[in-house]
This record gives sequence, structure tokens and C-alpha cells, in this order.
Amino acid sequence: MTKSFYTSLLSLALLAASTTAALGQSSPNALTYNDPNPQRYQLKARASELDPRVQAHPEIDFLIETKDGKPADFQQAAVDTRVAPKGKLVIWLMGHNQGLFDRWNSYGLHAIRVHYANKWFSICCRENPVGEECRGNIRLEAATGEDFSSDVDIPKPDGMMERALKFVQWLAKENPQGGWDYFLTEDGNGLRWEDVIMSGSSHGSTTAARFAKHQKVSRVVALCGPRDNYQTWQSLPSATPENRYFGFSHVLDGGWTADHYCRSWEMLGMNKFGPIVNVDKIGPPYQNTRRLITDFDVDGNARRAHSSVQPGGSAGKDADGKYIHEAVWKYLYTHPVDVVGEATPPDASCIKNQRQ
Repeated sequence: MTKSFYTSLLSLALLAASTTAALGQSSPNALTYNDPNPQRYQLKARASELDPRVQAHPEIDFLIETKDGKPADFQQAAVDTRVAPKGKLVIWLMGHNQGLFDRWNSYGLHAIRVHYANKWFSICCRENPVGEECRGNIRLEAATGEDFSSDVDIPKPDGMMERALKFVQWLAKENPQGGWDYFLTEDGNGLRWEDVIMSGSSHGSTTAARFAKHQKVSRVVALCGPRDNYQTWQSLPSATPENRYFGFSHVLDGGWTADHYCRSWEMLGMNKFGPIVNVDKIGPPYQNTRRLITDFDVDGNARRAHSSVQPGGSAGKDADGKYIHEAVWKYLYTHPVDVVGEATPPDASCIKNQRQ
């Protein structure tokens, strides 16, 4: 065969590889299952049993056991080996949501929820006015276990990063059919963060975004968040490219009516990749935007609005009882990160400096 023929083949291969990379997905052959009995696996383990260094932090109401002696540090994981894997791991930073785990697995995503020192929120940084870096620094310390704040003392074993690592290391041994070792570095001593999707709701979504400023990840999905309206970390340089941040909130959520969400979204640079799109009026792919809202009827209840953007009792349902935002959730977690909408200018009516 001619040299030009081989050159053409090489060009096609490079084009395919670059297209796969542009979609923000791993190569189809990068992760495959070797499971003689494909099924959905759901696992859980106590953080304190995976790592003897784990400890309680009663000063921030973060416990390993409840006051009546019941375990408080269970962590959940799930994967479905019947579904072609995307090669992405969702780390969820809020209370376990079975509905979300079900959907992530149906998309071909691995998922874990970690128990880490996050109870500081109702105890620390409560002064008025709060320091501009107070909450952001604690979030980063809680996520990394490194010393970023003088208000808390959260060591590495109790931070999100180390607990996620220990959990995935255990999963790789406990459930080899699930291919969890794919998310470990070659030496097995770290997570491959570029294949991690950080996600959470409310407090958890805010920490997910703060962590992604520090550590490059595959994407961030913020449900009813991020907030921290008096903080400045949202405008810091980001290790994670700005087009990888996604948000979804209800317009009656207090974080929206008080301009917390529009402020954070713009400071994170999300307006560079599309307008705010009402998913109840415009269907997928939602103009390829990163900023999604809903205004479905919640009877004027702001608390319901806050939790309505994830599967559960507050979420919107149609006449047949089916969730109305199935396509939205799939978009948030699987839309190619390099397919973006048109940039829009900052909204002058969204108050950025809320200290005035």
C-alpha cells in the first residue's frame, strides 16, 4: 500500500481521537467490563472501617456514630455493568439520592457518595458580615484535608479527596466486575481526577464548585447552587475549564430570588457558554448552555423549589407520575463539554456585590 494511504489512515485515527476528546469522553475501549453476570451493583461501606485514621469532629458536629451508637459514616457506590461505561465517576457531595444514582448508572456512569467533614456550615463563618474568604477556605479544607482555613482543623483522612480514594481502592478489590480500578492512578495511590464529575445539591454543589476551582475535573454539576453570596472564590482562576460547569435551579428558590445563583454562575464564567434557558419552554440540547432553570408550579413554596431540581418528592411530575426533567438530568451529566452555546453578556440586574 502507498505511503499516502497510511497517511490518510493516520489522519482519520487522529481525527477520531480528537473528536472523542472534544466530547469530553474517554475512548470507547478505555474501560470495558469483564463480568460473567452483568448486573447493577450497589455497595456501601463505613469510612471508619476503610481507613483507621478516620475520626469524628464533634466541634463541627461531624460524627462517626450517632448519639445512640448507630453508624453515621456509611458511604454508597453503584455501577451497572449492563450499560456501556462512559469512563466517568460521579462523586456526590450531599445526602444519598437513590434516584440520581439510578440515573447515573443508566447513563453509563460510576457513582459514589462520600462521608466527609461537611457539617461546619451551620457552625462556622456565621458572623455578620462574614469574611470574603471564610466559607470558601473551609470548603477547600473539607474537600482536600489540607490547611486552608484557621476556623477548622480537618486532616487529610477526613477530607473528601482521601475518603473518595480509600473508597474507590476498596471498591476495586470488592467489586472488580465494576472496573473501579480504572479511576485509580497507575500506582493506585490517587484518583484520576480528570475523569471525575463533581456534583452536589445546595451546600454540596457549592463545595463541588469550590473544589473544581482548585483541582481540574471532568465537569461540575451544581443542583440548586452554587451559593456563598458574600464570598469571592467564584472569581478565582479555575483549574477546571469554565465550560465544564453546569447549573440547574428553580426560579422560586431563595438562592435565585436573592441573586445568589445568577451571581455565582457569572463569576464562574458560565455566561460565556450560553444564556439562561428555561427547560420547561426550550427542549434539549437547551441551546448548549450551562445555565438551566425551571419554573414549574411548586405552589409558591420556596423550600420545595430548592429541592425540586433532583429526583425526589419535590421534583416535577406529569399526569402519569413521571418526572418532567429526565432529559435535563441526562444533559447535565452527559452533554459534551466542548459543545457550547453562544456567549451572553453579564446581567446588569444581577447584583454581584451584595455587601452594599
